[in-house]
Amino acid sequence: MQLIITDPRLTKSYVLQMSGATLALGLAGFFLAVTLVSAGIYHWILLKGARDGWPVISSVMRLVVKDEFDQRDRFLRENIEVMAKRMGEMQAKLLQMESLAERVSGLAGLDPAAVKGPAGQGGALVLGRDLTMQELQATLEQIEQTTGRRNDIMTVIESRLFEQKIKKMMIPTQSPVPAVGVGSGFGWRIDPFSGMSALHDGLDFPAPVGTPIFSAAGGVVVGQEAHPQYGNLVEVDHGNDLLTRYAHLSRSLVKKGDIIKRGQKIAEVGNTGRSTGPHLHFEVLVRGVPQDPQKFLRMGTATALTKPQR
Repeated sequence: MQLIITDPRLTKSYVLQMSGATLALGLAGFFLAVTLVSAGIYHWILLKGARDGWPVISSVMRLVVKDEFDQRDRFLRENIEVMAKRMGEMQAKLLQMESLAERVSGLAGLDPAAVKGPAGQGGALVLGRDLTMQELQATLEQIEQTTGRRNDIMTVIESRLFEQKIKKMMIPTQSPVPAVGVGSGFGWRIDPFSGMSALHDGLDFPAPVGTPIFSAAGGVVVGQEAHPQYGNLVEVDHGNDLLTRYAHLSRSLVKKGDIIKRGQKIAEVGNTGRSTGPHLHFEVLVRGVPQDPQKFLRMGTATALTKPQR
């Protein structure tokens, strides 16, 4: 394409040679420049009209802003409704937790009234109108406070129940030699060596030498020695002034200072010390006074019978 430029003041004409691509780029640049200039003028007119209060432009701007605010308000309202429903469900669950805490507190030895929330609290979030953001925030704070209180109460209940479980595990209610009948019981009897009446301080479990002996409860080994009368002896302290003795052992598997669990193998049946045959002599002492071990073992049997069968 040729473009001829002539002017009467010029002595000659100028001829410009332009290809199709050059012409297309030139036209595109021209239209882009016109578009940018138009957009700038349009933007300037809108800003000036809105700032100076031109009637038509001000009305258009108010409609645009109102539509944006309506959409934002509708979005917030829908989200508030969803959150209010979820908070109602959370409050219902908190009521269930409170009821559970009241029931479990009795098992933990706590006063149910002490774990109950203040009067008037709780209940599902049910309102006959839309919630405001301030009401939503206040309800969230109330739920947070109630949840924290419930958590503290459940922690106390858990601690009490754990403490009770530990105490039960420290009471010698498990037979030290399972599936073995009792020979000589607790009480007065004719002593097999002297032939005179004497108090038998424990229970005898006749069993072959090497029969496993298990701890009747958890505790700490406070004695492990060879005694002239008891023979090889193990003593276990269970706390609360409660102590058990295991005598006439062929060998002991624990030493003084060991912490042992209920049902742990601690020794084997023997015939050492003042004994007429292989057996375990088992004693329970409370504050140093011998008690009938059968009273404790019967507690363990009763507990096993009351457990639900699976």
